[in-house]
Amino acid sequence: MIQTRPLFTLHAQVPAVTDLGQTPLGLRKIATVAGGAFEGERLRGSIMPGPAGDWLLQRADGVMVLDVRLTLQTDDGELIYMRYNGLRHGPAEVMAKVNKGEPVDPSSYYFRIAPTFETASEKYAWLNGILAVGTGERLATGPQYQVFEIL
Repeated sequence: MIQTRPLFTLHAQVPAVTDLGQTPLGLRKIATVAGGAFEGERLRGSIMPGPAGDWLLQRADGVMVLDVRLTLQTDDGELIYMRYNGLRHGPAEVMAKVNKGEPVDPSSYYFRIAPTFETASEKYAWLNGILAVGTGERLATGPQYQVFEIL
């Protein structure tokens, strides 16, 4: 049986999404991540603006594939590269509301991520050797995740 423990809650600010249109792989969008915050028992801080984003692909079967890269800065000044892939899908009427930024019960659709981390920080070096999972909710300002370390 898989065991987990809470790592942090992360809320990303996504003010803009660029629609590239229908590509051979599906409907491609790129979302700008302009900042945000994360907080947990063992680490907390902010998402650095700048080189951060979400490369989204809406597949023909309705599944949204996420490819996200962020730089986290802890409240004590350490830098952590966070990368995750994920999937988001659900009933068409629910996903239409999610895509408009309307409030939706997160249990009414599937939104999961699988983060990994990379850091030069000695204090947070333990992140280099863990896998994590997360459950997401799409808010009007951007996604919010509950992230868990897999033990």
